[in-house]
Amino acid sequence: MKSELPIITSDRLLLRIAIHEDIPQILKYFTDNKAYLTPFYPQWAEHFFTEEYWQYQLENTFLEFIHDQSLKLFIFPRNRPNKVIGTINFNNFIRGAAHFCYVGYSLAENAQGNGYMTEGLKAAIDYVFEDLNFHRIMANYMPHNQRSGNVLKRLGFVVEGYARDYLLINGQWQDHILTSLTNPHWQASKDS
Repeated sequence: MKSELPIITSDRLLLRIAIHEDIPQILKYFTDNKAYLTPFYPQWAEHFFTEEYWQYQLENTFLEFIHDQSLKLFIFPRNRPNKVIGTINFNNFIRGAAHFCYVGYSLAENAQGNGYMTEGLKAAIDYVFEDLNFHRIMANYMPHNQRSGNVLKRLGFVVEGYARDYLLINGQWQDHILTSLTNPHWQASKDS
């Protein structure tokens, strides 16, 4: 069980688990980008855009992290450390003989095209491989979302397959391209 929450930095970005004080900025991020993100998201939960929903989510995020189940990060510019510009979520932590997880991410529409997602994902992946000792990270993207595919390719993710009707996105089953990245420096630890 982990006791310290990570603060991950890159040249321009700060990635961390959100706290209660971040809720107004989280709501602003999702409200401002709702139309842009909707085609790439599962249907929005009924109370998604409320403070109560996010209070519960943040408590759950903390518990999932300390119990080695997930790592859900928000992306902040280092020069504006309270402004949310994106998310990077590592989910479905599997240990045992596998040591893998999945990653999903989003970036504000007005932050696109600056290399933020490549930079943020690289820093987050380094943390997941080095500090959390995962061997494999899997990421899936819809074939028409070439921007996401390009980010993964730049980071070294390898295409492993094509899954028809893989995820329910915005109320419709969507095909996905399956990719993964493995940790060349993974080593078994005492508790592996």
